[in-house]
Amino acid sequence: MRGTTKISIRLFSTSRSQLKSLVRALYASAALKKYDWLFSLLLVAGTLLAYWPAWNGQRIWDDEKHLTSPALQSLTGLYRIWTQPGATPQYYPVTHSVFWLEHLLWGDATLGYHLVNIVLHALTALILLRILRRLEVPGAPLAAAVFALHPVQVESVAWISELKNTLSGLFCLSAAFSFLHFRFRERLRRTAYVLSLLLFLLALLSKAVVATLPAALLVVLWWKRGRLSWKQDAVPLAPFFVFGAGFGVVSAWMERTVVGASGTDFQFSFVERGLIAGRAIWFYLAKLAWPQPLIFNYPRWKISQAVWWQYVFPLAAFGLLAAIWWQRKRHPGLLAVFLLFAGTLFPALGFLNVYPFRYSFVADHFQYLACIAPLSLAAAGVTLAIEKMHRANSGGMPTLYGFLLASILAGITWQQAHMYSDMLVLWRTTIDRNPNSWMAHTNLGAELDDQGRSDEAMAEYQTALRINPRETMARNNLGMSLAQMGRVPEAIEEWERVLRINPDHAEAHNNLGNALAQKGRLPEAFQHWEKSLRSKPDFADAHFNYAVALMQAGRFDEAIVQYEQVLRLQPEDADAMRGLEFARKQSRVDQPGR
Repeated sequence: MRGTTKISIRLFSTSRSQLKSLVRALYASAALKKYDWLFSLLLVAGTLLAYWPAWNGQRIWDDEKHLTSPALQSLTGLYRIWTQPGATPQYYPVTHSVFWLEHLLWGDATLGYHLVNIVLHALTALILLRILRRLEVPGAPLAAAVFALHPVQVESVAWISELKNTLSGLFCLSAAFSFLHFRFRERLRRTAYVLSLLLFLLALLSKAVVATLPAALLVVLWWKRGRLSWKQDAVPLAPFFVFGAGFGVVSAWMERTVVGASGTDFQFSFVERGLIAGRAIWFYLAKLAWPQPLIFNYPRWKISQAVWWQYVFPLAAFGLLAAIWWQRKRHPGLLAVFLLFAGTLFPALGFLNVYPFRYSFVADHFQYLACIAPLSLAAAGVTLAIEKMHRANSGGMPTLYGFLLASILAGITWQQAHMYSDMLVLWRTTIDRNPNSWMAHTNLGAELDDQGRSDEAMAEYQTALRINPRETMARNNLGMSLAQMGRVPEAIEEWERVLRINPDHAEAHNNLGNALAQKGRLPEAFQHWEKSLRSKPDFADAHFNYAVALMQAGRFDEAIVQYEQVLRLQPEDADAMRGLEFARKQSRVDQPGR
């Protein structure tokens, strides 16, 4: 009996100690969750403040293409956004519907566009907090704060066109949260599942890169339970995989045929694509660990399967994966993080063609969602390490250290956001950090041209062409600058060089048509406008210039057709209205019986 009593006392003593620890842990957890609303308010406010320098930032690079064009600003235009692939640069109808609504609300003022991006980003961070809480990941608030304030996110948040990132990110994480509710809770399971599928569809219609979500959910389920069930895990995700694959195919087709991700800039062997992928994985991890320097246009690597050291990157990635796989039973979280990171990055690793690869194989906005896994792992590790170091008084230490880390990141983000406040600042900063960025030199030249600084603009175009003689945009712009200076024969030579490089270059055909028309060579000019419009049917300037030349040739009925196309694309174009009215009058004069 005494032995039994002794054992009972020992068990009771241990249980009481464990119970006290459990109560303290539960109390701390409840306190944290109780103040999540306060943390959420502070995080949203902090994110808005960190991005304050970009609030009134100008439109940059391809913003003009993505924001709602005059031809799509009506209800008919909204219908075309959904039903006509090619009406917008990419078939992301939810994103372009939001752009349509934003234009309706505040027109061309950029403040509203930027604030929407920032708020969507902050809300995505809050959804991440809820997901990590549900998965019982240590340091969930720190992970959410780092995601919201890490400077690598500035490109996605401060660039208006990247609404597709922040919007799809919010829908994607919301879909994940709903699916986890369906998978781990008893109540409202059917509602949560239907909501998750609907949110996933909205995410795909915002940006198809989120098609990797169902695979990511399988990884999370395996990590949490150590196994996967075909019936309970795979079958419910089958519709997600089907929708993801379908939208992925459509997006790849649009990227190749509409956006322009084809040609010599995208011709790589499978081995070369593997070299790009291996190097990109380490590049992105390095930028998360040390986000300096962050460049809008990183140098484009010269990939060659004949260079031995380029194989080090993919081999090191495979080596890391092998080591993690070896330790998967002891540390399954490490394998889950690697799979989530690499899997979410997969669409941008080089195996699929995306248009920005023409300029660089990497970009900060490519890892907008992929960075969640390594950042969450780092936040969990930091939190546990701090708690271990300050076990006697751990209550406030993780919060204090987390606040300091978030403040440092917010300061770097605030500094980086300045780059997006002004076009000249953006391109000059890019050139300062990447002097061989011919894309930045070309765009800086275009901005200087718009400000009437033609000599400086020409110098930038010539620099771009020294770096990349096949850069057609710089050469086309150089021709326009020469023409404005009265050096039309030299301009014609530049446009002809553009067309030798790219026979379908719509802008060069249009400009060459104008120059030839000025010299009275109308038949040749007509041919170039026709080629321009075959390459780019919705090119309003080419329609207008063609109409004016047709009027000069007395071909009024044909001019009417071209003016009508201009007004379809730009309903408020006063010059086209006057031209159409005059053409109709002349057509009636020539044909009095009509």
